[in-house]
Amino acid sequence: MDLDLAIVGGGPAGIATALFLAAAAPGRLGRIAVFEKERYPREKICAGAIGARAEKELERIGVRVDVPSVWVNGLSVATSTGSLAARDSRILKPIGRVVRRLEFDRAFADEARSRGVTIVEGARVQRVEIDHDGVWLHGTMGEIRARAVIGADGVGSFVRRAIGAPRGRWRAQVIEVDTPVIEGDRARDLLHFDLSDQALRGYAWDFPTIVEGRALMCRGLYELKRDGEAEGDGIDLGARLTARLARQGIDPAGLRFKRFSERGLALHEPVSRPRALLVGEAAGIDPALGEGIAQAILYGAAAGPYLARCLDRGDLSFRDWPRALRRSRVGLDLLARELATPWVYDRMRPELERWTALSRDLAITGVRYFAGERAGTRNVAGAVIDLGRAFAQRARDAIDARRSSVK
Repeated sequence: MDLDLAIVGGGPAGIATALFLAAAAPGRLGRIAVFEKERYPREKICAGAIGARAEKELERIGVRVDVPSVWVNGLSVATSTGSLAARDSRILKPIGRVVRRLEFDRAFADEARSRGVTIVEGARVQRVEIDHDGVWLHGTMGEIRARAVIGADGVGSFVRRAIGAPRGRWRAQVIEVDTPVIEGDRARDLLHFDLSDQALRGYAWDFPTIVEGRALMCRGLYELKRDGEAEGDGIDLGARLTARLARQGIDPAGLRFKRFSERGLALHEPVSRPRALLVGEAAGIDPALGEGIAQAILYGAAAGPYLARCLDRGDLSFRDWPRALRRSRVGLDLLARELATPWVYDRMRPELERWTALSRDLAITGVRYFAGERAGTRNVAGAVIDLGRAFAQRARDAIDARRSSVK
């Protein structure tokens, strides 16, 4: 097989890249292929939330992925200082949905196939050779020659290692479990985030889900680490999740705990080299919340047209991909989240927890962002004012504590 582009990885990032490339340059369909190491349907552990902003990008090229879903209309958050739930009545459609990757990835791949994208399953890449003329891929699918390779192969990306890219600044460990719905759960049209466990550099979540037609709740923990910090570092996620379930009145006996890891994007690190380019979690996703599916799709929306232009002009150095990524919708989003991460979980956590629980304008802004709607000026201004109030309250608390210690 001799190709223009070999896309390694058949998850949302790889399939989205192929679809957006096909939309931008339909004449090249026969010259691209996606190589997936497993066979659909394959289980991918993931909480499964997709913001409508990603669905809107797919709609631009006429793509819709129909799978069982729990449709979401709002967000809720709990912190050590309070809790808040928000929906925006101005948004008439759901702001997103929760899916199962087992079903979503297969349906997404089927949609790509229906549009002429070649997908090779059971194709595990075991060696990558890059020279000035192109790329050789060696693996269970035999030998593949391509002009360039796209790494869309997730957190353990073989392509990332093959091009010598570093591990990344941020890594996350995640654990989740599907449980029955309980009386204390939030409404099933809300994604719930719990920041009250300050021992975590991260959060807990409760997302409504559907498993084989059953209405369940996906519950989990997200713990973020900088590169070089010991994994776990004294935090036993399994024990912590078990304790949280117990507080919720859920017996963990017989439940299946699932673990996975994530890579956060560090935009100062290389995400390309001549004839090789990384997208999705192979490049890195949002380190603050670990949101993956929507960003994988938005990576594809940025990479597809970019790759079409590169092929048209015969320049596969990908020298300007970092700049193109930073200027894209997903790049701007990831840059903001990367810059915010140290402040969210370390330097300003008390103030940000108070702000999150206090500010309905902040919550509405988050809802609109997740939905792909423009944030209202009044909501943004209100959120900024509420941040000032959170800092002011923190200062008053510090003064009161100092006075108490003097007494």
